[in-house]
Amino acid sequence: MRNTIQAGIMCLLAVFFCTGSDPFVQSRRNTGNTELPLRRIRLYSSGVAYFEHQGTLNGSAEILLPFSQDAVNDALKSLVIRDPASTASQSPSARYSSADTLFRSLRSLRIDLSGNPGIAEILEALRGAELEISGPKPLRGRLISVERHLLLEGTEVFLLLSTAEGIRRITLGDVSFTFTDANLQADLNRALDILAEVHNSEMKELIISLPGTGNRNVSLSYVIPAPVWKVSYRLDLGGTRPLLQGWAIVDSGGDTDWNNVELSLVTGRPVSFVQNLYPPYYPTRPTLPLSIAGIAQAETYDSGWMATAQAATAQADAAQAQADAGTVLTRKSAPAIAYDDFVRSVGGGAQQQAEPVPSGSRASLTGGIEIAQAETAGDQFEFTFKRPVTLSRRQSAMLPLTETFLDAEKTLVFSGARAIAAGKPINPAISAELTNTTGMKLPAGPITVFDGGAYAGDALIGFFPENEKRLISYGDDLSVSGSVTASSSRIISAVTVSGGVMVITRKQSYEKIYTLRNASGEEKRLILEHPVTVGTNLAEPDSFAERTDRVYRFARVLPAGRAFTLTVREELPLSERIVLAQFRPETFVSYISNQDIPLPVRSALQKAAELKRKTEDAKQIQTDTESRRERLIAEQDRIRRNLEAAGRDSPQGQDYLRRLGIQDAEIDALTAQIATEGERVRAAQQEYDAYLASLNL
Repeated sequence: MRNTIQAGIMCLLAVFFCTGSDPFVQSRRNTGNTELPLRRIRLYSSGVAYFEHQGTLNGSAEILLPFSQDAVNDALKSLVIRDPASTASQSPSARYSSADTLFRSLRSLRIDLSGNPGIAEILEALRGAELEISGPKPLRGRLISVERHLLLEGTEVFLLLSTAEGIRRITLGDVSFTFTDANLQADLNRALDILAEVHNSEMKELIISLPGTGNRNVSLSYVIPAPVWKVSYRLDLGGTRPLLQGWAIVDSGGDTDWNNVELSLVTGRPVSFVQNLYPPYYPTRPTLPLSIAGIAQAETYDSGWMATAQAATAQADAAQAQADAGTVLTRKSAPAIAYDDFVRSVGGGAQQQAEPVPSGSRASLTGGIEIAQAETAGDQFEFTFKRPVTLSRRQSAMLPLTETFLDAEKTLVFSGARAIAAGKPINPAISAELTNTTGMKLPAGPITVFDGGAYAGDALIGFFPENEKRLISYGDDLSVSGSVTASSSRIISAVTVSGGVMVITRKQSYEKIYTLRNASGEEKRLILEHPVTVGTNLAEPDSFAERTDRVYRFARVLPAGRAFTLTVREELPLSERIVLAQFRPETFVSYISNQDIPLPVRSALQKAAELKRKTEDAKQIQTDTESRRERLIAEQDRIRRNLEAAGRDSPQGQDYLRRLGIQDAEIDALTAQIATEGERVRAAQQEYDAYLASLNL
């Protein structure tokens, strides 16, 4: 916000929620409204606009600001009032009637029309009121109750009245009535007025009250939703120097005429949101039990202590914290300075004006606490037209934004990603490489390109900062075609063996060969965009002209009438860690037979495989012997059960005893053999482990 801060006090908006009677009706009946002319508008690319009204007032005044309903929240959030006549005792204020206020106004009347009630519901709420019935026979009485009776054709409503002749029952559908109480009839009329006020207007009004005396300059400013301003460019590549012309497209989407206003266009990406400030908000509050003293509970405490040194330290820490707090509370920030960028007008040459304006100011809030307000341009950029703009409400206009020379070089751009996706030859794009030497930040927008006095095509450009380079494309070159072939391979680049661990380092290679054919009779400059493979390093070529997050760019010259090839190779390092002790003998075979593994490593693996086989063979022999012993032990268990059944003294029992003796001797021999074979297994395993540990290749 760029405003000249007048001498006096900056007062912020104090909003008063009105209840009861309609404040706008009273304002229009009792006082006249003062108009404060619209002087300045800032349109933002984020979909909002800053409006500033400014003028001279004499004495107290009320200013009426109408807003559409979707703009009220933003107006309440951003409205700023600057009135030098404001004091602590006479502050500006704003009042308005919200939907909730009108609803509560309806609820406050004796006749409640807030819920769209029927005639029966209205009368049920007015039991005891006196009615004057108009019908075949006029009647006056006080309402006792409303009765409903279900009939075949529907529901019929009856009124039960207390009259001078007694209690009477009257069908409601056959009569009309009025209230004898004038106040009750006035409430009915008031409710109808309020409903008409709501339904007959889509506009919401803020009445700004500015108490004061004498002549003074007053300003009101606020931010409300507005159409996004657009920009379109024309780029002429046919002259001695490329010429860029920019036009701003603005829309007056509101119900206010722009009459000789200072118009600024701001591009950037500020945070912008809507907060629902217009309707009153009533939070839900919990119900807590009564706070009754009751009876205190007995409580004991452990004794505490603090050493003298600790106490002194604690006191020093407390004093330092208090001093730090005082420093924070009394620190004052220097006001920030914002600079507005003024664009060159068409035909205005190469001059650019900049007017530094202090955008922060110290002021007193209601003459009390001193505050600091600062405002910086940040990453937003502003274009201000040199002449005032006049535009009727809900009209649009195209205004000259800039006309200037810039650096541009024609080129072709071949997209490798597009060629891979197409799977067939494609044409490169006719392009231009632009360098922003205009001295200003250029917003994003479409570009209509002219070359040699003729239309050449359309292009798009994103936000274009100063001194940056950008490519734009506006057509295809049909005289040049290009294709791409892709392949990949994986090779072993290194093998190390140490401490029983083999590490194999491989390189995954991705290769693309671009072939471009220039059928024209002139050589052409080309930029080839190669998509970056995530995680890889560029191995060929050894350099590139430019790189983005997504592509490498290689600048080449296509010879006339010839084909041109470019090989791009990227490498991705891969590493495999293998614990040799976990290998089975047959696992070694695939590595021993791999000719990409160096011969010394394959020889070492061959010997390791032999030692592993020796160890496995020894383990197998031991396992077989243990299995034979287990079978003999199981057989003995069976014989003992049979011996117990046949008896020891029987001939069959004697045979069982003989067989048990033979098996015992065989089991003893196998037990000794298992021990010997275990020693062989341990020796073979130790030899294998020692060999693996000794490898260092």
